Amino acid sequence: MGSSSNGNDNKKFKGDRPPCSPSRVLHLRKIPCDVTEAEVISLGLPFGKVTNLLMLKGKSQAFLEMASEEAAVTMVNYYTPFTPHLRSQPVYIQYSNHRELKTDNLPNQARAQAALQAVSAVQSGSLALPGAPSNEGTVLPGQSPVLRIIIENLFFPVTLEVLHQIFSKFGTVLKIITFTKNNQFQALLQYADPVNAHYAKMALDGQNIYNACCTLRIDFSKLTSLNVKYNNDKSRDFTRLDLPTGDGQPSLEPPMAAAFGAPGIISSPYAGAAGFAPAIGFPQATGLSVPAVPGALGPLTITSSAVTGRMAIPGASGIPGNSVLLVTNLNPDLITPHGLFILFGVYGDVHRVKIMFNKKENALVQMADANQAQLAMNHLSGQRLYGKVLRATLSKHQAVQLPREGQEDQGLTKDFSNSPLHRFKKPGSKNFQNIFPPSATLHLSNIPPSVTVDDLKNLFIDAGCSVKAFKFFQKDRKMALIQLGSVEEAIQALIELHNHDLGENHHLRVSFSKSTI
Repeated sequence: MGSSSNGNDNKKFKGDRPPCSPSRVLHLRKIPCDVTEAEVISLGLPFGKVTNLLMLKGKSQAFLEMASEEAAVTMVNYYTPFTPHLRSQPVYIQYSNHRELKTDNLPNQARAQAALQAVSAVQSGSLALPGAPSNEGTVLPGQSPVLRIIIENLFFPVTLEVLHQIFSKFGTVLKIITFTKNNQFQALLQYADPVNAHYAKMALDGQNIYNACCTLRIDFSKLTSLNVKYNNDKSRDFTRLDLPTGDGQPSLEPPMAAAFGAPGIISSPYAGAAGFAPAIGFPQATGLSVPAVPGALGPLTITSSAVTGRMAIPGASGIPGNSVLLVTNLNPDLITPHGLFILFGVYGDVHRVKIMFNKKENALVQMADANQAQLAMNHLSGQRLYGKVLRATLSKHQAVQLPREGQEDQGLTKDFSNSPLHRFKKPGSKNFQNIFPPSATLHLSNIPPSVTVDDLKNLFIDAGCSVKAFKFFQKDRKMALIQLGSVEEAIQALIELHNHDLGENHHLRVSFSKSTI
């Protein structure tokens, strides 16, 4: 529990009481006294709409209410391994006993309400972002998913890989192009969704990547999409692993190259910036979730592949950072290797699964690479499955061992590396752009023409789900959305019904959806 010199303090703050069950109201402690309402709200923004706030200034505490329990769970899971910071001070977050915040009759709530209104106006796109240069005041958040990034005080080279790790905190990064213009290192970075670009800009603009150097200056780009020709250390399309390297040729389209000046070469990769602890103290991205490099970067903990400038291409072998997850608190009576393969397969290609022979509520899941393991961990840890809250962390094992010949295993270890069900095998697959957190609404595809609404509804009802809503896509009857009673039901239905045989040689494909019906 830490040393006894401050044992009392520890007990009081670390909370020996059992953690509360999930709630959309979160309790924040150790908030610096000069922090504004907007700064506290900013902690919740990347995870969803913040619907209420109560600041207890004298106690350095606050209550933050999210629009949904799902958003709160995602937020707590995200910040549990990586403590958020406000004004460079660590802030502690846990579920509150309250199920909602009733603040109408309390004094001093005007500022909190004003801050909430300002934020929701920005979120809905009715306000231009503060801090946008006046000539670009027309660029509303939500219009372009592409950011233009300039890095000032470039005392250390910043690689494409480093940018990818920092900006991935705010959403799926699809493409990055780096170049030098006017002797400045610049980048264009495209997210899957403009909302991600908006949050990344709000959180990162003006921050230093390393102490006192490599300052990020971020704006929305006029471009709405990037066209990447080559995958190399200057440009990368993360949705297409099949692109040639182009031998370091300029990676911009000719008209774009004219607009931006020819791309230059980043100075040679540095061997590690030991002693330069990163100064990133912004709330959302404290501590990028990649295993630490010994003796190198503090809270940023960039993988050694980034430090040496080697590109970690998703799917390539030998990426530093572990691709094996330890999954705990499973329901031992209902979980199977196949079930874990299907669920974790939503976020990457699962190669092997081992349910522990002596402790069946624990399992190891080996993903194709560290990025996929991280994605699966971020999205699935804290979700309910078969009545228990699943926890996922990086394992200390580097691989899942298959049982030796004749070793008793009860079929608890399975190798799926040659499974036809991998979603991310095909380079450039659309699946890279359709990765969403677990949701009560599922996206169904590959539905044959003869299958009716009732057939599909009954399929889900027979699997024990309550169907709240259903609709076929207007343009394409091969696809549909189905809304179930809860996120947990949807997770269980996905495990049970993904790849279900609908006849006519069609197997149902099931994914989480960002849409609701």
